[in-house]
Amino acid sequence: MRFVKVLPTLAMMAVTCMTFAASAQDLRPQPRLADTAAAEVALVQTTATPPAQRPRARPEGLRLAAAPAALQATVSTRNAPASTHAVQPALLRQRTQLAVQNAQAKRARGQRVWCVPFARDASGVQIRGDARTWWSQAAGQYHRSNTPEVGAVMNFAPTKKMRRGHVAVVSRIVNSRQILISHANWTRNQVSLDMVAVDVSPRNDWSQVRLEHRRGQMTSTTYPIYGFIHPTRG
Repeated sequence: MRFVKVLPTLAMMAVTCMTFAASAQDLRPQPRLADTAAAEVALVQTTATPPAQRPRARPEGLRLAAAPAALQATVSTRNAPASTHAVQPALLRQRTQLAVQNAQAKRARGQRVWCVPFARDASGVQIRGDARTWWSQAAGQYHRSNTPEVGAVMNFAPTKKMRRGHVAVVSRIVNSRQILISHANWTRNQVSLDMVAVDVSPRNDWSQVRLEHRRGQMTSTTYPIYGFIHPTRG
């Protein structure tokens, strides 16, 4: 009889131990929502595209370290006009890097950074004087057209607020209505690389454009354009 009574007792002790173990498990600290989110973020960061394959952000203004990455301008021919005077991308990168370095040296000396010296260095078009005079000076010296091509100088006509005109260098062709340009002193005393320029002329002749003033911000003003001065002798 004593042996029979011991069996229920052992069974009850086993149940009690199992219940205590379950309760102890419930009492262990559970991960917080923030900890879980952090773990998920860490997982995404480690399983995402390797850093070497991630697109690099375009630099604003004049940044020493970021400038070389932004100089990797390439030509997209999708919906773009045929290029006959375009500069090779490697040469454009070399010229633009020189232009950036010269601008940095001027800033270091406390000098003003202007659009004309930058455009001259970045394009190879050897014209001096105010930007408003470049179009007439280029006649008979360089090929001129109303078709943007990589390495060409986009020559802005003067306006009331921009009386000396402006010059920028085409760094990329996106399509027949959009290009990227690099220029100096659009934002005072700074260099702006690979900024968007959009043709808003009715005939798609690039006689009127709107520009990206800051990253993702287009100007509301329309600017008149003389045309494009190509670094090939005309």
